[in-house]
Amino acid sequence: MKLIADNLRITKKDIQEALRLHDPEPVQSLVKKCMEKGAWAIDVNTGPLCKSPEEDMGFFIRAVEGVTDLPLLIDTSNHAAMRAGLEAAKNRVLINGFSLEPRKLEKMLPLAGKYDADIIGFLLYPDSRVPKDEAGRFEIALELFEKAEAAGVSKERIIIDPVVPPLAWENGIVQARAVLNVIRALPDLLGFNVRTICGLSNLTAGAGDKVKKTLMEQSYVAMLAGAGLDYALLDILNRRTVSAARTAGILSKEEIFSWGMVPGV
Repeated sequence: MKLIADNLRITKKDIQEALRLHDPEPVQSLVKKCMEKGAWAIDVNTGPLCKSPEEDMGFFIRAVEGVTDLPLLIDTSNHAAMRAGLEAAKNRVLINGFSLEPRKLEKMLPLAGKYDADIIGFLLYPDSRVPKDEAGRFEIALELFEKAEAAGVSKERIIIDPVVPPLAWENGIVQARAVLNVIRALPDLLGFNVRTICGLSNLTAGAGDKVKKTLMEQSYVAMLAGAGLDYALLDILNRRTVSAARTAGILSKEEIFSWGMVPGV
């Protein structure tokens, strides 16, 4: 299971200020910290960038690539910003992402074919609602792959995000278990090795107690690894959660064990 840093977010005040001034230092300082903690990739979560999407996305990509050659997830709902990021990027890029929402099918999905990039597909209804059960998620997965094929995007380019629910939802625990079952079953359902990704922080959205938040994330990321998750999007600077993820990854491998494989706490 590869760990992707979700730390670079436009919701952080220092990142907002870096964008306003087009000052790369705060962005690059954060990316360096993520690299030091062993991130496989960096999620560049810029938000919609409504005012000047092309210029501002170019700033983010140049700033990040100025200090790393890691893969980048370009995380924006603005197709103009996404296109600008794909054109500017020199590193490997993953598009984050598309769904059955008509605008996403029309504007985002074709970019995967045009720029020869992997793209994340969210298991959401066209109105962005989250399915309540596994059956709903499976139906959407099948439709996503049909839409991708019709758009000329190969199935191997699609990475499925089953959408981790907040535990605070009325049926949050039930849906969290459903996500695990979907990850396990997708390869058999679709007949090939479907890649999957999950955003771990969704699970504890709204949690006020940081200790309890970390404990739940540690437990669930281990379950995700056991289910066969390929990519975990998480706070790479939270050493306890990262240690749990890396240790769970060891237990999910079929190879000779040694204690040297176990990360320090």
